Amino acid sequence: MENTQTEKLIIVGSGPAGLTAAIYAARGNLSPLVISGREAGGQLMLTTDVDDFPGFEEGIQGPDLMARMRKQAERFGTRFINEDVVSVDLKIKPFVIKTESLILYSDSLILATGASAMWLGLPSEKRLIGKGISSCAVCDGFFFKDKRIMVVGGGDTAMREAQHLSKYGKTVTVVHRRDSLRAQPALQELVKSKENVSFIWDSVIEEVLGEDKVTGVKLKNIKTGQISQVEIEGLFIAIGHKPNTDFLKGQLKLDERGYIAVNDETKTSVDGVFFAGDVADKRYKQAVTAAGTGTKAALDVEEYLEKLR
Repeated sequence: MENTQTEKLIIVGSGPAGLTAAIYAARGNLSPLVISGREAGGQLMLTTDVDDFPGFEEGIQGPDLMARMRKQAERFGTRFINEDVVSVDLKIKPFVIKTESLILYSDSLILATGASAMWLGLPSEKRLIGKGISSCAVCDGFFFKDKRIMVVGGGDTAMREAQHLSKYGKTVTVVHRRDSLRAQPALQELVKSKENVSFIWDSVIEEVLGEDKVTGVKLKNIKTGQISQVEIEGLFIAIGHKPNTDFLKGQLKLDERGYIAVNDETKTSVDGVFFAGDVADKRYKQAVTAAGTGTKAALDVEEYLEKLR
Protein backbone atom coordinates (compact mmCIF):
# COMPACT_ATOMS: atom_id res chain seq x y z
CA MET A 1 0.00 0.00 0.00
CA GLU A 2 1.54 3.30 -1.04
CA ASN A 3 0.55 6.88 -0.42
CA THR A 4 1.81 9.29 -3.09
CA GLN A 5 0.37 12.40 -1.46
CA THR A 6 2.92 14.77 0.07
CA GLU A 7 2.02 15.87 3.59
CA LYS A 8 2.82 19.35 4.87
CA LEU A 9 3.96 17.91 8.21
CA ILE A 10 4.53 14.46 9.63
CA ILE A 11 5.14 14.07 13.37
CA VAL A 12 6.86 10.88 14.51
CA GLY A 13 5.94 10.04 18.10
CA SER A 14 2.83 10.44 20.26
CA GLY A 15 3.97 11.31 23.76
CA PRO A 16 3.46 14.79 25.28
CA ALA A 17 5.92 16.33 22.79
CA GLY A 18 4.41 14.86 19.64
CA LEU A 19 0.79 15.42 20.69
CA THR A 20 1.39 19.04 21.76
CA ALA A 21 3.14 19.67 18.43
CA ALA A 22 0.10 18.13 16.71
CA ILE A 23 -2.35 20.36 18.61
CA TYR A 24 -0.45 23.52 17.65
CA ALA A 25 0.19 22.42 14.07
CA ALA A 26 -3.44 21.41 13.53
CA ARG A 27 -4.62 24.74 14.90
CA GLY A 28 -2.19 26.37 12.45
CA ASN A 29 -3.99 24.60 9.55
CA LEU A 30 -1.04 22.31 8.78
CA SER A 31 -3.23 19.18 8.92
CA PRO A 32 -0.48 17.11 10.58
CA LEU A 33 -0.16 13.36 10.27
CA VAL A 34 1.11 11.66 13.45
CA ILE A 35 2.87 8.32 13.21
CA SER A 36 2.12 7.29 16.77
CA GLY A 37 4.00 3.99 16.90
CA ARG A 38 2.80 0.68 18.26
CA GLU A 39 3.66 1.82 21.80
CA ALA A 40 1.69 5.05 21.54
CA GLY A 41 1.73 7.64 24.31
CA GLY A 42 5.38 7.52 25.36
CA GLN A 43 6.71 6.98 28.88
CA LEU A 44 3.59 8.36 30.57
CA MET A 45 1.84 5.12 29.62
CA LEU A 46 4.00 3.48 32.32
CA THR A 47 3.07 6.07 34.95
CA THR A 48 0.02 5.82 37.16
CA ASP A 49 -0.48 9.11 39.04
CA VAL A 50 0.71 12.29 37.34
CA ASP A 51 0.57 15.13 39.86
CA ASP A 52 3.00 17.56 38.24
CA PHE A 53 1.29 18.32 34.92
CA PRO A 54 -0.41 21.74 35.21
CA GLY A 55 -4.19 21.93 35.15
CA PHE A 56 -5.14 18.78 37.07
CA GLU A 57 -5.52 19.77 40.71
CA GLU A 58 -6.45 16.21 41.74
CA GLY A 59 -3.78 14.66 39.51
CA ILE A 60 -4.43 12.40 36.52
CA GLN A 61 -3.41 8.91 35.41
CA GLY A 62 -0.63 8.91 32.79
CA PRO A 63 -2.63 6.96 30.16
CA ASP A 64 -5.67 9.23 30.73
CA LEU A 65 -3.56 12.35 30.14
CA MET A 66 -2.25 10.90 26.89
CA ALA A 67 -5.78 9.91 25.76
CA ARG A 68 -7.02 13.47 26.42
CA MET A 69 -4.12 15.02 24.52
CA ARG A 70 -4.77 12.73 21.58
CA LYS A 71 -8.48 13.61 21.51
CA GLN A 72 -7.57 17.30 21.65
CA ALA A 73 -5.25 16.86 18.66
CA GLU A 74 -7.96 14.91 16.78
CA ARG A 75 -10.49 17.67 17.50
CA PHE A 76 -8.44 20.05 15.34
CA GLY A 77 -8.02 17.56 12.50
CA THR A 78 -4.85 15.63 13.33
CA ARG A 79 -4.69 12.21 11.66
CA PHE A 80 -2.96 9.19 13.19
CA ILE A 81 -1.21 6.08 11.91
CA ASN A 82 -0.65 3.46 14.63
CA GLU A 83 2.49 1.94 13.17
CA ASP A 84 6.23 2.19 13.80
CA VAL A 85 8.58 4.02 11.45
CA VAL A 86 10.95 1.55 9.80
CA SER A 87 13.24 4.03 8.01
CA VAL A 88 13.51 7.62 6.78
CA ASP A 89 15.32 9.28 3.91
CA LEU A 90 16.15 12.86 4.88
CA LYS A 91 18.62 13.40 2.05
CA ILE A 92 15.90 14.15 -0.50
CA LYS A 93 12.88 16.47 -0.47
CA PRO A 94 10.11 15.82 0.14
CA PHE A 95 11.35 13.57 2.94
CA VAL A 96 10.49 9.87 2.67
CA ILE A 97 9.14 8.07 5.74
CA LYS A 98 8.54 4.32 5.60
CA THR A 99 6.25 2.68 8.14
CA GLU A 100 5.41 -1.02 8.34
CA SER A 101 2.87 -0.77 5.49
CA LEU A 102 3.20 2.72 3.99
CA ILE A 103 5.61 4.96 2.12
CA LEU A 104 4.91 8.58 3.07
CA TYR A 105 6.23 11.92 1.81
CA SER A 106 6.41 15.17 3.75
CA ASP A 107 7.66 18.74 3.34
CA SER A 108 8.60 18.90 7.02
CA LEU A 109 9.14 16.55 9.91
CA ILE A 110 9.01 16.73 13.72
CA LEU A 111 10.86 13.92 15.47
CA ALA A 112 9.32 13.29 18.89
CA THR A 113 10.23 9.64 19.47
CA GLY A 114 11.45 10.25 23.03
CA ALA A 115 13.89 8.21 25.07
CA SER A 116 13.23 4.96 26.85
CA ALA A 117 14.33 4.36 30.42
CA MET A 118 16.77 1.49 30.63
CA TRP A 119 15.55 -1.29 32.89
CA LEU A 120 17.27 -4.17 34.64
CA GLY A 121 15.39 -6.71 32.54
CA LEU A 122 14.03 -8.85 35.39
CA PRO A 123 10.57 -10.47 35.08
CA SER A 124 9.79 -9.38 38.67
CA GLU A 125 10.73 -5.80 37.74
CA LYS A 126 8.49 -5.71 34.66
CA ARG A 127 5.52 -6.93 36.72
CA LEU A 128 5.90 -4.16 39.32
CA ILE A 129 6.61 -1.10 37.14
CA GLY A 130 4.17 1.55 38.38
CA LYS A 131 3.55 -0.49 41.54
CA GLY A 132 6.53 0.73 43.52
CA ILE A 133 9.06 0.72 40.66
CA SER A 134 9.74 3.96 38.80
CA SER A 135 12.38 5.53 36.57
CA CYS A 136 11.58 9.14 37.51
CA ALA A 137 12.10 10.58 41.00
CA VAL A 138 10.74 14.01 40.07
CA CYS A 139 7.53 12.36 38.78
CA ASP A 140 6.97 9.85 41.56
CA GLY A 141 9.13 10.75 44.58
CA PHE A 142 6.28 12.46 46.40
CA PHE A 143 4.37 9.15 46.64
CA PHE A 144 7.16 7.67 48.77
CA LYS A 145 7.08 10.13 51.65
CA ASP A 146 8.64 8.59 54.80
CA LYS A 147 9.17 5.29 52.97
CA ARG A 148 12.27 3.15 52.49
CA ILE A 149 13.53 3.82 48.97
CA MET A 150 16.25 2.19 46.88
CA VAL A 151 18.01 3.71 43.85
CA VAL A 152 19.95 1.56 41.37
CA GLY A 153 22.86 3.15 39.50
CA GLY A 154 26.08 5.07 39.98
CA GLY A 155 26.08 7.83 37.37
CA ASP A 156 24.76 11.39 37.29
CA THR A 157 21.17 10.18 36.74
CA ALA A 158 21.30 7.99 39.85
CA MET A 159 22.78 10.74 42.01
CA ARG A 160 20.17 13.28 40.87
CA GLU A 161 17.43 10.74 41.64
CA ALA A 162 18.92 9.96 45.08
CA GLN A 163 19.34 13.65 45.91
CA HIS A 164 15.70 14.37 44.99
CA LEU A 165 14.39 11.33 46.85
CA SER A 166 16.33 12.23 50.00
CA LYS A 167 13.77 15.03 50.50
CA TYR A 168 10.97 12.47 50.81
CA GLY A 169 12.28 9.08 51.86
CA LYS A 170 12.77 7.89 55.40
CA THR A 171 15.87 6.16 54.01
CA VAL A 172 17.41 6.14 50.54
CA THR A 173 19.78 3.29 49.71
CA VAL A 174 21.89 3.51 46.56
CA VAL A 175 22.89 0.15 45.09
CA HIS A 176 25.78 0.14 42.61
CA ARG A 177 27.48 -2.76 40.84
CA ARG A 178 30.93 -1.19 41.30
CA ASP A 179 32.82 0.01 44.37
CA SER A 180 32.87 3.67 43.30
CA LEU A 181 30.48 6.08 41.59
CA ARG A 182 30.80 7.38 38.02
CA ALA A 183 28.84 10.57 38.74
CA GLN A 184 30.53 13.96 38.68
CA PRO A 185 32.33 14.69 41.99
CA ALA A 186 30.10 17.62 43.02
CA LEU A 187 26.96 15.46 42.70
CA GLN A 188 28.62 12.62 44.63
CA GLU A 189 29.50 14.94 47.50
CA LEU A 190 26.01 16.41 47.60
CA VAL A 191 24.39 12.99 47.88
CA LYS A 192 26.94 11.63 50.36
CA SER A 193 26.23 14.63 52.62
CA LYS A 194 22.59 13.58 53.06
CA GLU A 195 22.02 11.91 56.42
CA ASN A 196 19.31 9.54 55.18
CA VAL A 197 21.30 8.24 52.17
CA SER A 198 23.47 5.11 52.37
CA PHE A 199 25.30 2.95 49.80
CA ILE A 200 25.55 -0.75 49.03
CA TRP A 201 28.56 -1.44 46.79
CA ASP A 202 29.48 -4.26 44.36
CA SER A 203 25.89 -5.46 44.28
CA VAL A 204 23.13 -6.16 41.77
CA ILE A 205 19.42 -6.86 42.17
CA GLU A 206 18.58 -10.51 41.53
CA GLU A 207 14.84 -10.20 42.15
CA VAL A 208 12.25 -7.60 43.16
CA LEU A 209 9.99 -8.94 45.91
CA GLY A 210 6.26 -8.32 46.30
CA GLU A 211 3.02 -9.45 44.70
CA ASP A 212 0.93 -6.32 44.05
CA LYS A 213 3.53 -3.79 45.24
CA VAL A 214 7.23 -3.69 46.01
CA THR A 215 8.13 -5.05 49.46
CA GLY A 216 11.85 -5.66 49.05
CA VAL A 217 14.72 -6.85 46.87
CA LYS A 218 17.09 -9.78 46.74
CA LEU A 219 20.66 -8.53 46.28
CA LYS A 220 23.78 -10.38 45.15
CA ASN A 221 27.29 -9.19 45.98
CA ILE A 222 29.16 -9.78 42.71
CA LYS A 223 32.53 -10.13 44.47
CA THR A 224 31.51 -12.60 47.19
CA GLY A 225 28.40 -14.14 45.65
CA GLN A 226 26.56 -13.54 48.92
CA ILE A 227 22.76 -13.10 48.65
CA SER A 228 20.93 -10.72 50.99
CA GLN A 229 17.41 -9.36 51.30
CA VAL A 230 16.51 -5.72 51.91
CA GLU A 231 13.00 -4.49 52.74
CA ILE A 232 11.95 -1.43 50.73
CA GLU A 233 8.73 0.17 49.50
CA GLY A 234 10.05 2.07 46.49
CA LEU A 235 12.60 1.18 43.82
CA PHE A 236 13.97 3.71 41.35
CA ILE A 237 15.93 2.39 38.38
CA ALA A 238 18.44 5.05 37.34
CA ILE A 239 20.83 3.35 34.94
CA GLY A 240 20.17 5.84 32.15
CA HIS A 241 17.95 6.44 29.13
CA LYS A 242 18.31 5.39 25.52
CA PRO A 243 16.97 7.81 22.90
CA ASN A 244 14.74 6.16 20.30
CA THR A 245 16.85 7.21 17.33
CA ASP A 246 18.15 3.97 15.79
CA PHE A 247 16.14 4.64 12.62
CA LEU A 248 17.85 8.04 12.23
CA LYS A 249 21.48 6.86 12.13
CA GLY A 250 23.26 8.27 9.08
CA GLN A 251 20.34 10.59 8.32
CA LEU A 252 21.04 13.51 10.66
CA LYS A 253 23.51 14.50 13.34
CA LEU A 254 23.26 12.59 16.62
CA ASP A 255 25.52 13.09 19.66
CA GLU A 256 27.77 10.40 21.14
CA ARG A 257 24.87 8.98 23.20
CA GLY A 258 22.46 8.85 20.28
CA TYR A 259 20.41 11.95 21.17
CA ILE A 260 19.51 14.35 18.35
CA ALA A 261 22.17 17.08 18.20
CA VAL A 262 20.55 20.45 18.88
CA ASN A 263 21.25 23.00 16.18
CA ASP A 264 19.12 25.99 17.22
CA GLU A 265 16.00 25.78 19.42
CA THR A 266 14.16 22.85 17.76
CA LYS A 267 16.18 22.63 14.54
CA THR A 268 18.23 19.57 13.66
CA SER A 269 21.19 19.36 11.27
CA VAL A 270 18.73 18.83 8.36
CA ASP A 271 16.77 21.84 7.12
CA GLY A 272 13.03 21.17 7.54
CA VAL A 273 13.50 18.49 10.21
CA PHE A 274 12.72 19.54 13.79
CA PHE A 275 12.71 17.74 17.14
CA ALA A 276 10.60 17.86 20.29
CA GLY A 277 10.93 16.31 23.73
CA ASP A 278 13.20 13.70 25.27
CA VAL A 279 14.73 12.61 21.96
CA ALA A 280 17.12 15.53 22.50
CA ASP A 281 16.63 16.24 26.23
CA LYS A 282 19.27 14.58 28.40
CA ARG A 283 18.47 16.54 31.50
CA TYR A 284 14.87 17.43 32.37
CA LYS A 285 12.81 14.55 30.92
CA GLN A 286 9.47 15.91 32.13
CA ALA A 287 6.10 15.74 30.39
CA VAL A 288 5.66 19.50 30.67
CA THR A 289 9.11 20.33 29.23
CA ALA A 290 8.47 17.85 26.39
CA ALA A 291 5.13 19.56 25.73
CA GLY A 292 6.91 22.93 25.72
CA THR A 293 9.35 21.85 23.00
CA GLY A 294 6.41 20.38 21.06
CA THR A 295 4.91 23.88 21.00
CA LYS A 296 8.19 25.39 19.81
CA ALA A 297 8.66 22.76 17.12
CA ALA A 298 5.17 23.31 15.67
CA LEU A 299 5.68 27.08 15.57
CA ASP A 300 9.11 26.63 13.98
CA VAL A 301 7.62 24.33 11.32
CA GLU A 302 4.93 26.92 10.57
CA GLU A 303 7.60 29.56 10.00
CA TYR A 304 9.67 27.14 7.87
CA LEU A 305 6.71 26.22 5.62
CA GLU A 306 5.74 29.89 5.23
CA LYS A 307 9.19 30.58 3.74
CA LEU A 308 8.78 27.69 1.28
CA ARG A 309 5.71 29.26 -0.31
